Amino acid sequence: MSNGGERFLSEYAYRWEIESGYRSIKRLMAATTSKNFVLRFFYFGFACLLYSIWRAVDLLVQVALTGEYEHSPVVTADNTLTLLKKATGIG
Repeated sequence: MSNGGERFLSEYAYRWEIESGYRSIKRLMAATTSKNFVLRFFYFGFACLLYSIWRAVDLLVQVALTGEYEHSPVVTADNTLTLLKKATGIG
């Protein structure tokens, strides 16, 4: 395989990380049966914000503990949700 093809395959491997991110965002999103687009879009946007907070906290914890960042999380989404629920009383 040419050098360009190998680079393409290595870049394509990151696609799974994107898919995993969307799965995690769905876990963080509030459940609703509303057909109101504005409400559903708000829930999605808020879930994206929670996902970003979770990944930032995980990055900071990993760097503080090991000095480097691995893509597999040390702080899980469930841990983050539990902490947010305790801090806010929501959920």
